[in-house]
Amino acid sequence: MALALSVPVGCARLRASTAARVRPTVVVSANLSPPRGDAVDWVAGTSSFFEQDSRPIMLYDGVCNLCNGGVRFVRNNDRNRSIRFEALQSEAGKKLLRRSGRAPDDISSVVLVEKERSYIKSEAVLKIMEYIDLPFPQLAFFLQFVPLFIRDFAYDNVANNRYSFFGRSDSCEIIE
Repeated sequence: MALALSVPVGCARLRASTAARVRPTVVVSANLSPPRGDAVDWVAGTSSFFEQDSRPIMLYDGVCNLCNGGVRFVRNNDRNRSIRFEALQSEAGKKLLRRSGRAPDDISSVVLVEKERSYIKSEAVLKIMEYIDLPFPQLAFFLQFVPLFIRDFAYDNVANNRYSFFGRSDSCEIIE
């Protein structure tokens, strides 16, 4: 059985083969158009954030009371000052969002940006927990065994209702 799927950027061919007593397999291939000439390399464009200071950067919603409380919590439990902070709404935050493959106006998730990788939603929360003081790294270790779709479902429910549950501030809190 063969199925061709036409998409705007190329063609993906799905082939499902079935043999006696063998589980069906699906092979997916796609040809994508090369990037446009005006595409920006956001990793290179934001590498200066990590030249002098290699600590990861936590991006947070600067007008969200829950998020500001989370930043205060992390700062209070990070004796080694392992994490830097930047509001998602700032120019630096927007550039780092693009580096992470997200839209510059996307304030739906906390993001942890490391020099080589970015984390979003519950993965970002667990990674942040690994950087702060005991017992949070151990708690993060155990929480990683909860399936990602369950962790992100819980995260999304809180994130989507954060303003109604915790309120919103008029301006971005400055974190030093």
